[in-house]
Amino acid sequence: MPGGRLTPHERHQIALGLADNLPYAEIARRLERPTSTVTREVLRNGGPLAYRADLAHRATEHRAQRRRTATPSGGARPGPQPHGRDSEAVAAYEERLTAVLMGSGLNRMGARVITCLSTTDDGSLTAAELAQRLQVSPASVSKAIAFLESQSLVRRERDERRRDRYIVDGELYYQSVIASARANDRVVEAAREGVAVLGPGTPAAVRLENIARFLDHISVSIVRAADQARDVLHAQPAATAEEE
Repeated sequence: MPGGRLTPHERHQIALGLADNLPYAEIARRLERPTSTVTREVLRNGGPLAYRADLAHRATEHRAQRRRTATPSGGARPGPQPHGRDSEAVAAYEERLTAVLMGSGLNRMGARVITCLSTTDDGSLTAAELAQRLQVSPASVSKAIAFLESQSLVRRERDERRRDRYIVDGELYYQSVIASARANDRVVEAAREGVAVLGPGTPAAVRLENIARFLDHISVSIVRAADQARDVLHAQPAATAEEE
């Protein structure tokens, strides 16, 4: 089974597979690669609709060059992780979580910021700390944070040194779900305005009314479920027998 980095030929085969609407697993089988390799490759390079083999290869070369520039000669390894965590395992998990978040609709930088905050025990970092950890410019972090705040995915607080700290926690996931339901409500309102304009009973109006009813039902269900499950976000792990 091939290993190492994907070759330009393999990336071209991935692009052809996507054009033929093949599932990731089938593309991976033809390349004799793990499905996770193909999934990560596609999601980190624009997703299935925007993936281009030449751009993906250049982006990979650029990332490799940036890592070589940032790493001193001699191949310095990542510093020790808290709680005895495996540094390489953490890095691999961060790559996977970033790819999953991109698949859910976030752009790459927004996904990287959420991943960085989520895998930090405090769940809180300053813009400077994010820029340093992600090896990107402060401007890139600022742009990503602005988008994430607009989606209720991060919040900011001032610390004792009057620095903005960006925070991700369970409560933000609740707020994000509620914000999504409220966005549905606006679509419902707009659809029902269309019913009046297009004339009740006409095919177009019936379609819009059905969409409005569907989204209205979904919004009510989402809010009810979020309220019922909210306490789960603040639950503490059960004590083990040793702790007791």
